[in-house]
Amino acid sequence: MSLRAVVIGASAGGVQALSQILPGLPAGFPAPVMVVVHIPPRKDNALVELFARKCRLEVKEAEDKEPLVPGTIYFAPPDYHLLVETAGSLALSSDETVNHSRPAIDVLFETAADAFGNALAAVVLTGANQDGARGLRAVCEAGGSAFVQDPATAEVGTMPEAALAACPAARMMALDEIGCALQAMMPR
Repeated sequence: MSLRAVVIGASAGGVQALSQILPGLPAGFPAPVMVVVHIPPRKDNALVELFARKCRLEVKEAEDKEPLVPGTIYFAPPDYHLLVETAGSLALSSDETVNHSRPAIDVLFETAADAFGNALAAVVLTGANQDGARGLRAVCEAGGSAFVQDPATAEVGTMPEAALAACPAARMMALDEIGCALQAMMPR
């Protein structure tokens, strides 16, 4: 299986968790990385600026109908769901909230599973609700690789626990192991 895309979801404590994963990805990382973090619906997305300074990959806010480019980290904009279209481009939606969230992790994971199937890796990190559990199950059912932050190491363990319950095949890992696992999936 060659890795074609990575999706990551986080909520409470997510900035700290992402800070242990994203900066470690090498400049030549061969897949796009799409990230949903539950953030309040305000106009500016401080996450892009924060991670652009820390990461070796290009970091940007996702735009509607934008084609995915390997080696780029795309953050969902505040108050928009981030979706992957089967043609390998991004879409934004202002549809109803899912799990009280917009952007919702489930929406990204489910559409990415449809688009990439077994060439997708999905990661659920710290958070206080069930978002990501249903989407991670969809990734597993499509043959993708599923990783979940060890709930014992999460700032809030609810989201990782729900993901593990929904997708028992997911690999539970410490944050530093998740980055290593993603790099190990890179073609040699």
